[in-house]
Amino acid sequence: MTSPHNDPEPQGHQHGHSHSHGPAAPVSGHLRKVIAAVLIPFAAAVAVGLVVLWPGGAPAHERTGVGFDRQTQQGKVVNVDRVDCKDLNASQLPVSGGTTPPAGERTEGDDGAGLCGKATVEITSGQDKGRKFVEVVQPGAPRQLREGQGVVVAYAPDAPHDLQYSVTDVNRKFPLMLLAGIFALVVVAVGRMRGVMALVALALSFAVLTLFILPAILQGSNPLVVAVVGASAIMLIALYICHGLTARTSVAVIGTLISLLLIGLLGSLFIGWASLSGNTDDNTGLIHGLYPHIDMSGLLLAGVIIGSLGVLDDVTVTQTSAVWELHQADPTMSAKQLYRAGIRIGRDHIASVVNTLVLAYAGAALPLLLLFSIAQSSVGTVANSELVAEEIVRTLIGSIGLVASVPVTTALAALVVSADRTGPAPDTETPALVRSGRGRRRRAKS
Repeated sequence: MTSPHNDPEPQGHQHGHSHSHGPAAPVSGHLRKVIAAVLIPFAAAVAVGLVVLWPGGAPAHERTGVGFDRQTQQGKVVNVDRVDCKDLNASQLPVSGGTTPPAGERTEGDDGAGLCGKATVEITSGQDKGRKFVEVVQPGAPRQLREGQGVVVAYAPDAPHDLQYSVTDVNRKFPLMLLAGIFALVVVAVGRMRGVMALVALALSFAVLTLFILPAILQGSNPLVVAVVGASAIMLIALYICHGLTARTSVAVIGTLISLLLIGLLGSLFIGWASLSGNTDDNTGLIHGLYPHIDMSGLLLAGVIIGSLGVLDDVTVTQTSAVWELHQADPTMSAKQLYRAGIRIGRDHIASVVNTLVLAYAGAALPLLLLFSIAQSSVGTVANSELVAEEIVRTLIGSIGLVASVPVTTALAALVVSADRTGPAPDTETPALVRSGRGRRRRAKS
């Protein structure tokens, strides 16, 4: 007969906990109060910041007619004729970019060489709806027009009547909306309710960006303060909507906040130290011309903070979840053991995330890097130019924040989950199996 001291029941009970697949066990009321004492004042400060800095819309200005600051309408190409470029007047050729090759450089083997596209475009929106004008596209232009194609036309009210409208871009709304619809279907099909909540969080985050962050900066508020308040609001909205109002999510929020503060401090230090103005291309130059009161270097720093937020959320949530699962698998692990196990997972995450961030910035700056490669400039010369230096600073500061978020969030999660005064939650999926095993053991004993 088996001795009571050798009854394997405790092991069976522990096995039941280690294979729980349900939600994380709730933490004690005491621990929830501690977390709330940290996050409620922070959330209240973010709400006050939103109210105080709320812009009420972007400020009005007179359109310059340059770049994106143009009046535009929708149009449609109703007809395209091919004509010899030599038969067109010089006044008919200012339109869609590109240059007509000199007559001596045209060859008979070039299919369509020397033939310009003479497109008739009808305006389909605005006060001049139904009006038609002629757009000439040279053979070397990167954008060619075809019959039935939707286009965006720019309107210059001060130009002569026949030159007031010109094609500035093609209409891409349908393929973009179709792609967005496919994206939403995939997210919902795979993520189900969690995917729906992710889409809701994405929409709200975009609303904060377009209704608060951008107009507040244009109104003259400090870009760094606006970015911190806006990014904090996005973080609270996205994390709690996607992952629930739990202690696990709250730990991820605190870890993200600490990392964002580190990114802000490093960005402020090195952007000033490296004398980065933030005014490096046509778009930033146009912004500075329209709103000279905007601090462009502060705008650069705001971009670094907001750009790092999305990847930070992923890292902090993953690390917090890893520590929680480790604790559920073995509730006897100490905070130190949880940290060591969690940080081993985090090291793999660091390697992939940093590489992802660097490649994302490099991909965005690829045309610029190609220009420097064509110029055969040295690495030092390329890195010292403000255009590239901005990307280097942006990438390295964001990467430092990401790397720092791993030990910070892992340590916070280990301390919180190991300090919990409640025991592990009972397993809701295996009690019948455990009970049946106990019954067999009792029958064997008897």
